[in-house]
Amino acid sequence: MPKSKRDRPVTLSKTKKKGREHKELIVSAIKQALENYDNAYVFTFENMRNHKLKAFRDQMKASSRFFLGSNKVMQISLGKSAADEVKPGLHKLAKFLRGDSGLLLTTLPKEEVERLFAQFEEHDFARTGSIATEKIELKQGPLDQFTHEMEPFLRKQGLPVRLNKGEVELISDFVVCEEGKPLSPESSRILRLLGIKMATFRLQLVCRWSPDDFDVYREGLDLSDIESS
Repeated sequence: MPKSKRDRPVTLSKTKKKGREHKELIVSAIKQALENYDNAYVFTFENMRNHKLKAFRDQMKASSRFFLGSNKVMQISLGKSAADEVKPGLHKLAKFLRGDSGLLLTTLPKEEVERLFAQFEEHDFARTGSIATEKIELKQGPLDQFTHEMEPFLRKQGLPVRLNKGEVELISDFVVCEEGKPLSPESSRILRLLGIKMATFRLQLVCRWSPDDFDVYREGLDLSDIESS
C-alpha cells in the first residue's frame, strides 16, 4: 500500500511550547505598553467569542492594546506589590486580575472607554454546559421550520418526531431546556436549529488606573478588599 503523503512524522524537538520564554515576552510587551499608554483597566468577560473580541480590539487598535492570558503573568508584569510595581499604584490593578479577566491599556479618555464597553454586547448561540436563560418548550404538532430530511437528525437529538404526509411532526410536547439549568449537547444543537441565541458576550470594566487616580467600577468591590488580599 502506498504511503500517504500526509503521514509525516514530526519530532518532538520541532514542536513549540508556551514556556518561560513565551511568558517573558508577554511581561516585556506589557511593560513596554505601559510606557505608551496613560490608562490601564482590568475587565471581565463572559461567554467569550474570540472573533467578536477581535472586532472590538480592531475598533480600538489605534488608541489601545488588549492583553488576555495568564492572570499571574499579567500580575507580574504590573507588579504584585508596591515594592515591585512598574508605576505607583499598579499593584492595586494587578490584584483585580482574577478569573475570566483581561487588561486594557489605552490613551482614550475615561468617558470614551466607559461608553465603548457599555455599548458592547453580542448575542450568540449558547454552548454545551451554558446555563439556560429561559425555558424553551415545543408544543405537539407540525414543526414547519424543519424539512423532512431533518427528521432522522431531530430524533437523534431526543425529539419525539415522525413524518406525517412529508411533514415533520412532534408527537408530544417537548422541553428543550429549563431556565437556570446547564444545556446538554442535544439542547444546544436544537436551540441553534431554532435560531434561539441564549449566550451574551459581554465585557465589564472592573477598575481603572491612571497616574493620578484609581477607580473601582464593580459593585461589592472596594480598595480595602485588595489591600487586605
